[in-house]
Amino acid sequence: MTVIDDDMRRVVADAKLSFVATVRPDGAPNLSPKGSVSVYDDEHLAFMDMASPGTVENLRHDPRVEVNSIDFFRRRGYRFRGTAEILPPGDPVHTWLADWLLAANGPGYPFHHAVLIHVDEVHPILSPAYTFGGATEEALVPEWKARYNAEYPE
Repeated sequence: MTVIDDDMRRVVADAKLSFVATVRPDGAPNLSPKGSVSVYDDEHLAFMDMASPGTVENLRHDPRVEVNSIDFFRRRGYRFRGTAEILPPGDPVHTWLADWLLAANGPGYPFHHAVLIHVDEVHPILSPAYTFGGATEEALVPEWKARYNAEYPE
């Protein structure tokens, strides 16, 4: 069953930084930015624990997780809800992420566990500019490129 479609894959890849929400053992929320969130397959996201001891510890107590990936230029994204599994070195998901990290960042880049998230629900996130302002992506991208003074992959 395909849960993660091509648009979701593009948003996750283009976001470069996603936000992972977990629940601390005392019930308080924890939100942590992750630069390694990637689509693993049609039903899973994955990220590498590079400097995430709190996130990993929270997931050991409560595997529920939410990941928000936002395309800041298009002013939209996705909220992925699911259940996380912590995977050790040697696991195929860990190896896949480690290979990507080493290719992207070079040798010596620290990483520990891989986290595989089975996605149970996906919900779109849209700027009010779409809902109330009648905006289009074609209009928003140049506006937000200018605001960030940034280049954007077309």
